[in-house]
Amino acid sequence: MGQSLSIYSPSGQVGLPENPFGQRIANLQLYQALARHADFTRLDFLTVREITPEGLAESLFPGETPPVELGAGPILNLQPAIQAGALLRGSLTLSDLAWQRRRQAGDRAYSLIGLIHTLAPPAIRQDLVSNLAAPTQDWDAIICTSPVVRDATQALFDSWHDHLADRMGATKRPQPRLPLIPLGVDGPAMAALADRPQVRRSRREALGLEPDDVLVLWVGRLSFFEKAFPQPMFRAVEEAAARTGRKVVFAMSGWFPGGDRDREFYVSAAKAYAPSVRLELLNGNDRELLGELWAASDIFISLVDNIQETFGITPIEAMAAGLPVVVSDWDGYRYTVRDGMEGFLIPTLGGPPRVMGEHMTARHLVQFDTYQNYVGAIAQHTAVHVGRAAEALAALIDNPDLRRRMGEAGRARVASFCDWPVVARQIRGLIDELAAVRAASPGPAPLPVTDPVSGDPFTDFDAFPTHVLRLDARLSVRPGIGEADLARAGELILDKAFGAWRAGPEEHAAILRRLTAEGPLSVRDILVGFPGPKRRNVHMSLAWMAKLGMLDWLS
Repeated sequence: MGQSLSIYSPSGQVGLPENPFGQRIANLQLYQALARHADFTRLDFLTVREITPEGLAESLFPGETPPVELGAGPILNLQPAIQAGALLRGSLTLSDLAWQRRRQAGDRAYSLIGLIHTLAPPAIRQDLVSNLAAPTQDWDAIICTSPVVRDATQALFDSWHDHLADRMGATKRPQPRLPLIPLGVDGPAMAALADRPQVRRSRREALGLEPDDVLVLWVGRLSFFEKAFPQPMFRAVEEAAARTGRKVVFAMSGWFPGGDRDREFYVSAAKAYAPSVRLELLNGNDRELLGELWAASDIFISLVDNIQETFGITPIEAMAAGLPVVVSDWDGYRYTVRDGMEGFLIPTLGGPPRVMGEHMTARHLVQFDTYQNYVGAIAQHTAVHVGRAAEALAALIDNPDLRRRMGEAGRARVASFCDWPVVARQIRGLIDELAAVRAASPGPAPLPVTDPVSGDPFTDFDAFPTHVLRLDARLSVRPGIGEADLARAGELILDKAFGAWRAGPEEHAAILRRLTAEGPLSVRDILVGFPGPKRRNVHMSLAWMAKLGMLDWLS
C-alpha cells in the first residue's frame, strides 16, 4: 500500500470561503478525513496556483498540527502522483487529467479517482461523458455517493455509448469504475456539539422556548432555486402544530444567495403558509450559533425538491447530532435515512416526463435561462407530500420518546455507515483495489499520446504558416545583428513577453555567437550544443529570435 496520496485542487484554496457551497465543505472534510483516518503519511496537493505547505496546513487544519506531512506543487509535475499511485480530484472531470497522464507518464503510471457531487447541470453531464472519450482506464474510478447517482451515471454512459455506436460504429465501451461510497461526517464532533444541556437551555431561552416547546430545524443554503422551495415545509409545520396544539418554532439556519430580496420571499411565504408558527432565519455561517442550534433543536427537516441535490450532508449531520429527521424521499436522502428508523422519508412526485422538460433544457443550453432558473423551474414542478410530512412532524412533536429512539438510531447509523473514518477507509481500500487492477492489466495501446481536441497548436495549425521550425530548418544571423539586439530585447516589454517558454539570456547569446562564427546551421545542430533539459526552451527561443528579426530562415 502506498504511503502518500496526491490530490488535484486547481485553485489550491481548500479552506472555506464565506457562504460556502456543499461541494466545497464536503471536499474539505474529505481531505481532512483522508489525512486523519486513511493511514497515509503524506498528502500532496497539485494545483495551478502557487501555494505553500504552510498555507495548506492553515486551510486544512487551522490552529492544529497536521496529522500528515503536506506538500504542494504544480499539476504539471506529476512525480508526486506517480509515487503515490493515485491522483484524487474532488469533482467528476478526469478527461484532462487522463490525457496529461498519457502524455507525460503513460496510462499505467497511476490511477485517477473523481467524485460526483451533482449530476444536474448539462455542462457537468457533458464533462462526465467526456471521460469516456479520454484515455481513462479500468484502474480509474468516479466515486458515486448514492445508488441513484451510480445508476443514473451508468445509464448516461450506456446512452452515450449507444449514441457513439450509432454515429460512428463504435464497439468498445470503456469507462472508469463507479464505486459506491457515501460522503461522511465527523460523528463524535457533531455529538459533542449537540450534547450540551446548558447550551441547549440558553439557546432555547434566547429563542423564547419553554422546555416542552418544539424547535424544528433546517440547515442549508436558503435557495429555492438550487435547494428547496420552502412552502411545503412551512405548510407541514403549520399543520403539525395545529394537530398537536403544541408551540412550534421553525428555525432555518443558512444564507441567502439572493440576499435581502430572497429573505423577503421566505418571510412572505411563511406568513402565508405558516401564520401561527414563528420563523427564525438565522446565520448558518456563524459556526458557534449553528452548534448551539444542533443542541437546542428537537427535529430536523429537509424537504428538498431539487435535482441539484444528489447526496445531502445535513441529514447525516442531524443524525449524528441525535435528531430525528423528516426528509424527502429523494436520491441520496433515501440512501442514508431509513424510513421509520432514523426518521421519516416523505414521498415525492416528479413532474410529467416528455412534456416540457426537454424545452426547459433547451432554453438553458442556448442561455435563455440560467442554470439557477433551469433547476428552479424543475423544482417548482416537483412535489413533496405535505400531508405525510405533517403526519411525521406531528408524530415526533407528540412523542418525545419516539424522538429519542430515532435520534439514537441515527447516531448508530452514522457510526457504522458514514462516519469519516469509515468513509476514509473505503476510499483507501478503493485506491489499493485500483492499484491491483493496474498492476495486473497488460495495458492499452499507447497511441494517441495527445488529445486530438486540445493538443499541440504548433502541430494542429502547422498548415497555417509558410514554413515550420522543424529540426532540419536552417537558420542564420541577419546582417548587422549583434548582442546589442539581445540587450534591447531584454528590456522592451513587448520583446520580453511570455519569456517563461524560452531559454535565458546566456543561451540566446550562445546561439548568436555560434551562428555568427559558423554560419547557417540546422536547428538540430544548434540544439545538440545544449544540455538535454534545455533544448525545448532553446527551440522556442529560435522561433522568438526569428520573430524579432535576429535570425533568418530563408537563407
